[in-house]
Amino acid sequence: MSIFRSEKMSLYQLFLQNESAYRCMSELGELGCVEFRDLNSEATAFQRTFSAEVTRCNEMERKLRYLEAQIIKEGVKIDELDDMPLAPLPKEMVDLEAALDKMDSELREINANNEALSKNFGSLTEMKFTLQNAENFLGDVRTPEKNPSGALTLEDGLTQQQAMQRFRFVTGVISQERAPGFERMLWRAGRGNIYLRIAPLPEPLKDPVTGNDVLKSVFIAFYQGDQLKGRVKKICEGYHAALYPCPESAAQRRETSIGVFSRLQDLTTILDQTKQHRHRVLEASAKHLRSWVVKVRKIKGIFHSLNMLSVDVTSKALIAECWIPDADVPRVRLALKQASEASDSVFPPILNELPTNAKPPTYFRTNKFTYGFQALVNAYGIANYREVNPGLYTIITFPFLFAVMFGDGGHALIVTMFASWMCLNEEKLSKIKEEVFSIIFGGRYIILLMGFFSIYTGFIYNDFFAKAFNIFGSAWVVNYPSERHPGGEYLIGEGSMESAMLVPDRHYDDPYPFGVDPVWVIAENKIVFLNSYKMKLSIIFGVFHMSFGIFLNLWNFTYFKRRLAILVEFLPRILFFWPLFGYMMSLMFLKWVKYGANKEDRVLKSDCAPSILITFINMMLLSYGEDKTKPPNEECKTVFMFGDDEGVTQKTLQIAFVVIAVLSVPVLLLGTPLQFKMKENRMKKARASYSNDSGSSRSDGNEPEDREPIVNSSTMNVESGGKHPEPIGDYDQNQGGSHDDEHNTFGDVMIYQSIHTIEFVLECISHTASYLRLWALSLAHSQLSEVLWFMVLRIGFKALPGYYGSISIFLTFGFWAGATVSILIAMEGMSAFLHTLRLHWVEFQSKFYKGEGVKFHAFHFKRVTDDVKDD
Repeated sequence: MSIFRSEKMSLYQLFLQNESAYRCMSELGELGCVEFRDLNSEATAFQRTFSAEVTRCNEMERKLRYLEAQIIKEGVKIDELDDMPLAPLPKEMVDLEAALDKMDSELREINANNEALSKNFGSLTEMKFTLQNAENFLGDVRTPEKNPSGALTLEDGLTQQQAMQRFRFVTGVISQERAPGFERMLWRAGRGNIYLRIAPLPEPLKDPVTGNDVLKSVFIAFYQGDQLKGRVKKICEGYHAALYPCPESAAQRRETSIGVFSRLQDLTTILDQTKQHRHRVLEASAKHLRSWVVKVRKIKGIFHSLNMLSVDVTSKALIAECWIPDADVPRVRLALKQASEASDSVFPPILNELPTNAKPPTYFRTNKFTYGFQALVNAYGIANYREVNPGLYTIITFPFLFAVMFGDGGHALIVTMFASWMCLNEEKLSKIKEEVFSIIFGGRYIILLMGFFSIYTGFIYNDFFAKAFNIFGSAWVVNYPSERHPGGEYLIGEGSMESAMLVPDRHYDDPYPFGVDPVWVIAENKIVFLNSYKMKLSIIFGVFHMSFGIFLNLWNFTYFKRRLAILVEFLPRILFFWPLFGYMMSLMFLKWVKYGANKEDRVLKSDCAPSILITFINMMLLSYGEDKTKPPNEECKTVFMFGDDEGVTQKTLQIAFVVIAVLSVPVLLLGTPLQFKMKENRMKKARASYSNDSGSSRSDGNEPEDREPIVNSSTMNVESGGKHPEPIGDYDQNQGGSHDDEHNTFGDVMIYQSIHTIEFVLECISHTASYLRLWALSLAHSQLSEVLWFMVLRIGFKALPGYYGSISIFLTFGFWAGATVSILIAMEGMSAFLHTLRLHWVEFQSKFYKGEGVKFHAFHFKRVTDDVKDD
């Protein structure tokens, strides 16, 4: 029953010997049902006992992240874990640390060598292209002349040797992005006296650091004099251009090219061998990477938890304080015993229960089915300790209220099929880590139930893709006169009949067996009929839903033994809500049963039925004058639904209900403050009596006896048997503030209760009206579905004759199907989901749920393994 109320928690003190502390923590991490309190909260991370071990774990994690990045970069597949490894022992931690250090050092050395070789290979490749292009540049024989850009060129008539005597040159490689700026800078620095030739390389080169392709160009710059030589080299250095030596004679250039080509071949062989060795190292690491990550994270988790423990003054034991669910205490004791025996400890761990006034954490045991519904509740707020959990009832009420708004059997069938597919393939789909899909997948069982319930409401509304099924045969006989058959009776399904205004004064004895009669689909007054039906249903569902919330608050009061709160909180609320809104709901049922078009008595016909809204307004205003009680027409005798024609019984009952509701407001307003005042007076008398007794004992010259401290009844349950207290009182459940007598005054409680009373009175009206969204969204969904059917499909069926009609139908059906899935299922489904969520969070849970608890965060290795799977 932990889904109904949170698990019972107790605070324990745990004594661990130093030699067995690590293994005990490992066992508790595998068990996952102990939450440790931080006893060293004032200490910094570096002042804690095991800060050095945590630092070592951080260093190992850094090495593993570097190793994983290299494996992913290499494209090696990382093996997944079949079984989760146990946490290594401290001596195994040393071996693991040494193995990771060796792997990291080896890999970094390989990468450094590979980077150096790649840089050398890149330089030789650039030099090769430089020599090849220099041969082309220096093969031209020209004399210098001004080109359009201002640079010097060579005229025909001078030999290459003569030109070389007049000009010097430098060759190198520069990035293509910097080439235009480099050319302009040389022209400006040399004032047009530097001759530059640039040619792009035929293929991109690899950057040895990043591994990306880089586009580069070869250049040769001619100049005269040492002054221009210095400028050219400074400009090349500023633009990060690599300069390479180039012999002046052709024979020397060919000899140099042969040497460069030979060295490139040798480097290619060495690089291939280096890459193969690196690949083998990474493949071997990929097999154990996930296991190493789990082990390191488990070790780190153990030392983090040990840092939360305090050290005994003798430095021979560690002391912990932890919250443990009462149901798991035997398992914890067994785990501690096994860990102590495995570590050969002389003294076993000691687990003692501590009495405390601290607020216990909230823990609900969930499975994959209930987890999604509990997550909806937790998104609003964590339940207070042992407070009634709305997650249990949300399993049914949430999909049902959604289905009331989404009630289309055809659309619901698609939703159900999609949710069933996710549930059947949950193991495979759980590996998909896309954010939006993960959210949808997490609520697969919620979507499945929403689909099932929507199919049911689709049968109730008789609505499937905006069409109705005539399964049992309509129960209506309609007088529909026409030119061919004046005054003839038409049964639904007989021939074709255009839409008509249905006057339900003739029908068979038996109504349609299940759901809405299909005759209403072709009626002009379909919306009028369904509006009245769905609007009243919405109010009825709202009254029952909110009333259930108020009664859940009664269970809270009963469990926490707040008997006075039942009188001053629960009874005023229910006596205000039901005499008004419960009575209005009763009038709806009475109107359905008493009045109808098939009644023989004229005063019981539908047009003589009084308006419930007008009746409720007159009831609240106590307005019963002649103008207010005048029948809608002369044939109707009265506007009262029961009692005599004068409505004495109904008026008397309505006045009594209003009086009861009004009198319940002062009780709700003043009951809790007066209760607080009386308890405060009792506490003052008790303190005064204690002071008098202490003073008289001192006057006698005797020391006062040790007395038990006076326990505040609002914060300690005397029946708890020495365990942690269970909160008693609305303020102890953090409804609006602390109920500690030392911090609250009568004025604070009075102000709070006044606000609380005003909120409840106004909420009863606004929240009841808020449930009309059930009717509004249901109407919107059915009308949108009908628009798509009649304005898309029916037009497409009649658009083109003959064979062209098949093309028209195909295209129309595609558009209709896309609009149905995207608008009516996705958008309308999301809208109905959000409105249902609001009805639960605001209208339902506000009646009993505080949601101000603290979640139970157990030390559990499962979070570590889940993170590894996500990675």
